[in-house]
Amino acid sequence: MAEIEARELVKSFGATRAVDGISFDVEAGETYGLLGPNGAGKTTTMRMLAGLSPITSGSLRVAGLDVSRHGRAVRQRLGVVTQADGLDTELSVRQNLDVHGDLIGLSRRAARARTNEELAFFDLADRADDDIDELSGGMKRRLAISRALIGRPRVIVLDEPSTGLDPESRVRVWEELATLKRSGVTLLMSTHYMDEAEMLCDRVAMMSAGRILDEGTPAELIARHAQEEALDVRPAGASRESVRTALGSAGLAFREVGAVFRVTGEHGQPPRLPDLEGIAVSPRTPNLEDVFLKVAGRGLSE
Repeated sequence: MAEIEARELVKSFGATRAVDGISFDVEAGETYGLLGPNGAGKTTTMRMLAGLSPITSGSLRVAGLDVSRHGRAVRQRLGVVTQADGLDTELSVRQNLDVHGDLIGLSRRAARARTNEELAFFDLADRADDDIDELSGGMKRRLAISRALIGRPRVIVLDEPSTGLDPESRVRVWEELATLKRSGVTLLMSTHYMDEAEMLCDRVAMMSAGRILDEGTPAELIARHAQEEALDVRPAGASRESVRTALGSAGLAFREVGAVFRVTGEHGQPPRLPDLEGIAVSPRTPNLEDVFLKVAGRGLSE
């Protein structure tokens, strides 16, 4: 039995369907990613899973329990990390964990023991008595994740785990999430960073406008939609406008990243560029951003 099962899941706000009939399974011990830009429906899906937003229609089960009917029991099996860390700035680092342990029904001794374990695991023991405002963004994110683990949940839900972090902090969070996965915890995460999805996720569901466009391992998705080669085109004398117009007229899928046009081909073939002077062309390996451009018609940052 899958640890998470979603079937024809719908969330409506008036006439707007933020989540539009999606279905997916997450197996025990798997890291499953919802990948898509802001507004794709990722956070809404996770809020329904965590019991923070009622389901309009469809079904959603965690560890075999229906979220709509057994919300309390489901929440006992979940650790939830939202985009806003929700840390209490009136409490110290240690107190944030101790109080959460008390709220979920742990004895004082058990809460203190688990607090010490989480502080050690996330390398926060030497900051245990600090105020929250004294922590860096990366430390706050690690503390929020550690708080979600106090109850020893079977499933952890992480909404954009590394948004707003500097590169060093992102890598640190990734390392700790990878360690959690190896311990057998099931992770459901949302992200709009393709490198994060490729690094952490066993499988990915690509979402846009409330729907799942495709699903698979990162390697499967790249093989299915982007295949073996893509190109970077950099204006070197030609104007950006002329390059943009030429690529569009040729019907090529591309996105602009800084000064570079990232171009993806069709049906596994390298893209065939139109005759253009004043450009520098570099082949590269396709990634999930190219896949999303192909299946959604836009980039993840749009």
